[in-house]
Amino acid sequence: MASEEEPDADSTDDDESRSQGIELGDLDEKLESHDYPTTATTLVDEYGDHEISLPGGSQRVEEVLGLYEEDDQEFTDAEEVRQAIHNLVGAEAVGRDHYSDRGGSTPDEGGENEDESF
Repeated sequence: MASEEEPDADSTDDDESRSQGIELGDLDEKLESHDYPTTATTLVDEYGDHEISLPGGSQRVEEVLGLYEEDDQEFTDAEEVRQAIHNLVGAEAVGRDHYSDRGGSTPDEGGENEDESF
């Protein structure tokens, strides 16, 4: 009898390739098995057409890591590549624009109920 707290095998695989709303899919496994050190140019050449799923759309690896091609950034392991992808994905990876769960209005909204300090 399986425990209710035991995760479903399918959801575990999804969780491993998804982080902070960014879904790498089979690219995650390919990055793990890739030979390191490597460069952004090499990664773009090999995986450039892979789609990175984001909450607001998707981007190809070429669009993301291609930003490093001029410097030809070197990566020592898959974790560095994943971190670079997280740092470079566009606004599609972000939730609602200007959303804050802290209440009040944003500085751009202004508003008549602004707090005053005396």
